[in-house]
Amino acid sequence: MNKTSINSPLLETRQEEQNNLPIIPLKNVVLFPQSVIPLIIGRPRSIKAIEYASAHKTSICLVTQNDPSIEDPEQEDIFTTGTRANIIQVLPMAKGAVKVLVEGICRFSIQDTILQDGIWLAEGRSINYSDDQNSAEIHALWRRAKQVYKTYVNLHAQNQNNLSHNLQDFENIAVGADTLSAHNSLGFRDKQMLLEATNLKHQLMALVELLEREIEIVKIEERIRGRVQMQVEKNQREYYLNEQIKAINKELGRDDQEAEQELLLEKIAKARLPEAVHTKVERELRRLDQMPSLSAEASVSRNYIDWILQLPWYKESKDRISLVQAERILDKDHYGLQKVKERILEFIAAKKFNPELSRSPIICLVGPPGVGKTSLARSIAAALGREFARISLGGTRDESEIRGHRRTYVGAMPGKFIQALANIKTTNPVILLDEIDKMSQDLYGDPASALLEVLDPEQNKNFVDNYLEVAYNLSKTMFIATANSIDGIPYALFDRMEVINLSSYTEEEKLQIARKFLIPKLLKEYNLPARQFKLSRAVLSFIISQYTKEAGVRQLERILAKLIRKIIADLLTHEDNINKVITITPTLCRNWLGVPLFKRRGLSSQEH
Repeated sequence: MNKTSINSPLLETRQEEQNNLPIIPLKNVVLFPQSVIPLIIGRPRSIKAIEYASAHKTSICLVTQNDPSIEDPEQEDIFTTGTRANIIQVLPMAKGAVKVLVEGICRFSIQDTILQDGIWLAEGRSINYSDDQNSAEIHALWRRAKQVYKTYVNLHAQNQNNLSHNLQDFENIAVGADTLSAHNSLGFRDKQMLLEATNLKHQLMALVELLEREIEIVKIEERIRGRVQMQVEKNQREYYLNEQIKAINKELGRDDQEAEQELLLEKIAKARLPEAVHTKVERELRRLDQMPSLSAEASVSRNYIDWILQLPWYKESKDRISLVQAERILDKDHYGLQKVKERILEFIAAKKFNPELSRSPIICLVGPPGVGKTSLARSIAAALGREFARISLGGTRDESEIRGHRRTYVGAMPGKFIQALANIKTTNPVILLDEIDKMSQDLYGDPASALLEVLDPEQNKNFVDNYLEVAYNLSKTMFIATANSIDGIPYALFDRMEVINLSSYTEEEKLQIARKFLIPKLLKEYNLPARQFKLSRAVLSFIISQYTKEAGVRQLERILAKLIRKIIADLLTHEDNINKVITITPTLCRNWLGVPLFKRRGLSSQEH
């Protein structure tokens, strides 16, 4: 069994041997001698102990569990010192439980236990203090204990009782000490320590110490409560709870704003920032320290510091400089487009030849919709081993979307480029400028002019976003623009870009793209086994020529997806033949896709 006691020898106590006392473990309750308390007994072993005591007309041993969560305690789960008690009354309750009124007689030290008929019987000694209660030291300790207890009761207004007014009625100081030990809100471990005191002197000293600690805790709570009540109105409950937290932090020597300042300082110390940026952030942090924490200005400053800390000032992704691997990735994702692939491989070769090469090409892919400009840019990023971000410029009219808003505006934010870099966390991504020919201008400025500063290699080393107000290096970023026509691209931008034209796909190219890319992709997307989808080269050519007339392959992809959906619906309609193979024929195409939209040359309607 666990033993918890005051570390002093067992002195000045009178002990009497007592055997075969049925043990009843208690949860979170400590019974002291001379105390009368009701107990609800529901555990079968404890009910058997009550029945045993009643049958043998013996006392019981009430001892506290050292772990209240244990439902069926064994020897090692209870303390070694409990209280010998008499049963005054037993009342049956619902569900087999009983209500027992018990009176503590004296302390009881358990020396050994015996398991008999499913209950634990204790063998040990009854303990009674034998201190000289007339000694000056005991009287002084008792007087101090009464004073501290009165103060404790007065501070606990909700628990006030007549006990503090009748302390003079105790002729026996030991009885008085046990009464004060029982009537308070101390935890069961503290009360167990008082029960295990080896003599009256030690019990009184421990009682005074514990009550003084509780008084100090109550005073701190009162100070916190008073500080909060002076700052809030009665009906602002939510604000009141927040202020309580603030007051507790103040009691610990810190408040919310100080905690926030420490957190920001820690983040700034960990972040790798250029010297000028570090100085700017520290100055902003000092300004924030002077502002009320709930003010609008403080929110603006916090957001600004957060944006600075989110940006990747020095972090780069490692470039893939294997020409073979890069070429394999480009060929895997796109058919043809040799000119674009050659330019990317040239850049990788130059990077491998001179690792210090920092200037990236600015490529503009020009071609009709659906020829794969956007997906090609994504493949270029994968081939280089870089992060990828897409910025849509179609319909952009305000240059603030490029350069950012000044912080004086409500809801100000950095421009699209700074936001993209904050999201992908590297300084050398591939950024796609989609639909660069669709920009326009109005009274809020010319976004094309703002874009010049971003794309010009001589200027973007020190790009200054209006929101950040500090220079950021964009020179390591690779920019790829897309446009449907060069006519809408301003000349100044056009002059800084390397234009690569993507012409419309020929029928043969469409056929190869469909077989190598579109069909495998759609079969995987719809989870249709490839063996159940049979589409010959001739029928695929028939579909391309009679149901599509476009530069790219978007319409072709939609038609192929429709055919696959029709197949799935047909298989599920005839579940008895769900594994059958369906061969696409011109006749089947007419049934599922309707009348051909365009005249066909070559394949006759009877071909399959």
